[in-house]
Amino acid sequence: MKKQAIALAAAAAALFTTTTAFAQDIPAGSILLRARAVHLDSANKDGTGLGLTVNDKWIPEVDVSYFFTPNIAAELVLTVPQKHTVSSNGTAIGSLRHLPPTLLLQYHFNAGGFKPYVGAGINFTRFSSVNVLGGAATLDRTSTGAALQIGVDIPLAKDLYLNVDVKKVFIKTTVSAGGAALGDFKVDPLLVGVGLGWRF
Repeated sequence: MKKQAIALAAAAAALFTTTTAFAQDIPAGSILLRARAVHLDSANKDGTGLGLTVNDKWIPEVDVSYFFTPNIAAELVLTVPQKHTVSSNGTAIGSLRHLPPTLLLQYHFNAGGFKPYVGAGINFTRFSSVNVLGGAATLDRTSTGAALQIGVDIPLAKDLYLNVDVKKVFIKTTVSAGGAALGDFKVDPLLVGVGLGWRF
């Protein structure tokens, strides 16, 4: 146990030394390009009484951050349209696709090599290829809502970072059938991602 503790302490010291060696402020005018694997965990808040849910899944994500100062940046988060299975009380009743670009304003800290950040902004989601109950149910095709973010960039080498990122995005749509609104369905996903960032 003592040897394991010493090895763990040595590994932590090596990581700290490595990140400190490459620690530097990101200059104003820099662009940070990140690619992440993100797990989408839907809140599935259903107000229709149908017990609606969409499946959780892993998705690819790319974002571009522009630094106005070493601490303040704007980030545009992009992915490709994502297909989800729509279920009612656990039974599949159709599918849909959604495209959720998000724009965030961030504040970046410098914590001894590690670079944590917080962000807040807006999400615009477009639903497409909606086929629920054979077309008997319809959805509002767009959603606009808030987005919150916390993350950290860890220097691995000059201009290369390991990134861990968590976002809460507020997405909802009104479900209708026969021309009558049944209620709102809130996806409101928690997005947990890990990836790499390159500074230009």
